[in-house]
Amino acid sequence: MTLEGRGIVCNYGAVRALAGVDVRAAGREILAIVGPNGAGKTTLLKVLSGERRPDSGEVVLDGCPVSGSDAAWRARIGLVSHRTGLYEKLTVTENLRFFATLHGVARNGRTLTATLEAVGAGGLATRRIEALSRGQRQRVALARSLLHAPEVLFLDEPFTGLDPEGAAALERALATRRDEGTVVVLVTHDLRRGLRLADRVVVLRRGRKVFDGEAIEEGAGEILDRFTAGAGGP
Repeated sequence: MTLEGRGIVCNYGAVRALAGVDVRAAGREILAIVGPNGAGKTTLLKVLSGERRPDSGEVVLDGCPVSGSDAAWRARIGLVSHRTGLYEKLTVTENLRFFATLHGVARNGRTLTATLEAVGAGGLATRRIEALSRGQRQRVALARSLLHAPEVLFLDEPFTGLDPEGAAALERALATRRDEGTVVVLVTHDLRRGLRLADRVVVLRRGRKVFDGEAIEEGAGEILDRFTAGAGGP
């Protein structure tokens, strides 16, 4: 399975957020999209997931165009973003049962427990979302995104707020999904983690792709440093 963004252009008024970006993510690999603030990382993830339509270009899966307006496409993806999508007044288990119903997934306790344990959130099942820390909510949001075994998993800065234990659990979960054939696309400003965790890395700077290659490729670290050094805000 291969997901591609072809010639992606996105504008916000007079600001060009993405200037003809091509990107490719395949099954059984983790693609990290890295770069400084304002590089266009989140915009690119929104386009690939279907949350935002590009002003020009297209997104295709195995050569067939996909769109965020297509319910069948949305059912095939999982998304973890800055918005957790969780209901504050419900417990963790109640949230997962609700989303399991939406996806037509079995709501039995064993399935929900296994999903929570996979992301290191097994002890949170009976707690309300409003009582959780930022990192704990992030773990539950990841569990929500994995419930229906998505074919493509998108993550926007998923390590934000996680303690070392939570970060390690997330890395294990992503490695498992990759090994099971999922296309994993990860946006992060953490270059070291991106290089360590991903199989391939795309670097964006000011809306343009400035590097695209294997994470273990000789010299990748130096290239990343060169294009992100001294980067400021958005």
